[in-house]
Amino acid sequence: MICIITGDIVGSRKIKDSWLLSLKTALKTVSGQNGKWEIYRGDSFQVEVDAEDAIRTAAYIKACIRINKPADVRMGIGIGEVKTKRKKLSESSGDVFVNSGAAFDSLKQAKVNLAIKTENPDFDEEINVLIKLSLIAMDSWGVVAAEMVKLALENENVVQSELAVISKRTQSSVSEALKRARYSEIMEMDKLYRKKLNQILSS
Repeated sequence: MICIITGDIVGSRKIKDSWLLSLKTALKTVSGQNGKWEIYRGDSFQVEVDAEDAIRTAAYIKACIRINKPADVRMGIGIGEVKTKRKKLSESSGDVFVNSGAAFDSLKQAKVNLAIKTENPDFDEEINVLIKLSLIAMDSWGVVAAEMVKLALENENVVQSELAVISKRTQSSVSEALKRARYSEIMEMDKLYRKKLNQILSS
């Protein structure tokens, strides 16, 4: 089981392309050393990550893009199997690609910027409700909140006082930004997602 995230940049034609470097850096970071990712049609992308890391990865990519205000990102998360693996992601096939495309295609109709699709409709329904709730916070991240979320996700085992040193901000402003971003609640959602995913994978 792997995860394919299909996405595009919202309103990319109306904003300067400072988001492009942010997107490339984010995709390189989340896909690891042997990472598979590609950007196509100028502002669309696909990236392959571990299924367990889907929510965390989506949050990280969103934070990287939201730094370039007013840029935002739409993403469809697909979980499933790969049937044919080719060098280019866009030329590979399997359930995971179908699910990712279907999740992405559902975004406009559902008027949301993030959704997930697997082979388990009950799981999808549950996780998509959590995602919708998390988007209330994520869609309103300002530049500072997005920067702090990005930094916190990059330095997972670091306490806020150390984040303050890295970001050259006061600890209270780091704490306030993460609280505003609802960072701890989003991490709780990530934890619950991992637990539920492992349950359906082991059943």
